[in-house]
Amino acid sequence: MEPDTHIPVLCDAVLEGLAVRADGFYVDGTFGRGGHARALLARLGPEGRLLAMDRDPAAAAAAGDLAGDPRFVFRVGRFSAMAEVLREFDPGRGPDGVMLDLGVSSPQLDTAERGFSFQHDGPLDMRMDPATGESAADWLARADEAEIADVIYHYGEERYSRRIARAVVAARAEHPITRTGQLAELVSRAVPRREPGKHPATRTFQALRIHVNRELEELEQWLATIPEILPRGARLAVISFHSLEDRMVKQALRAPKPDRRIPRGLPVMPELPERRLRAVGKPVRADAAEQRANPRARSAVLRIGERC
Repeated sequence: MEPDTHIPVLCDAVLEGLAVRADGFYVDGTFGRGGHARALLARLGPEGRLLAMDRDPAAAAAAGDLAGDPRFVFRVGRFSAMAEVLREFDPGRGPDGVMLDLGVSSPQLDTAERGFSFQHDGPLDMRMDPATGESAADWLARADEAEIADVIYHYGEERYSRRIARAVVAARAEHPITRTGQLAELVSRAVPRREPGKHPATRTFQALRIHVNRELEELEQWLATIPEILPRGARLAVISFHSLEDRMVKQALRAPKPDRRIPRGLPVMPELPERRLRAVGKPVRADAAEQRANPRARSAVLRIGERC
């Protein structure tokens, strides 16, 4: 899929949530094919700036057509390293807003060679950066049954994780599992009941992708460091596509809960931890029209936050 045909999810809501200023400085930590970045650049004037990041080499290639825009800079890297990149790129000023569009992009899913989708047979890879780390096929070849079951259960919230892990171990004893089609068929046979409208391999593929790319660890690190680089009043916008990610973002935007245990002998309550981020507005979901135009938007949840 070419960049100009890629549809960014909840794009207008992201721009509104970031309260984009024409002369502002913004960071897109998941450039993908540049849908949100291009929309953001359209809101910026000559003094505005946009720093984009992505660890996918295909995203870096897609950013090439923006290289001539003096307001735009692209850096190859994980969004969890955003604080480090910003200290190098802009040591004197924090951004006015940052955004993440988590998960996989439509072009990644539509490219069989990337191995993200059970709908297209291809190598069982699933790495955001194919040049680093361990592929899903390599991990499935060496992990023991209990480890496979745990990953599928915790990251895919799959109730039949043990059945699937048992089937994987039995199958790999006969032939290596190296193709997405192999794995999808194997899971389909192992799952006794199907969710209406959902392929039985959906949760397993999600779990393996999250594990291979350490997606939750990446998000955890980003949420821990982002308050250090945002000046007061700066905004963040995060689009999640499953409950594990969304729960982490929601928790980071909550006010700290007081410790109601009173120390013995002291008539005062302990001080609350400093609140660093707060939620702005309610979570945003795509309306029916956007979901019809872009089915990927059906599971998207956008949360807007602000540096306190």
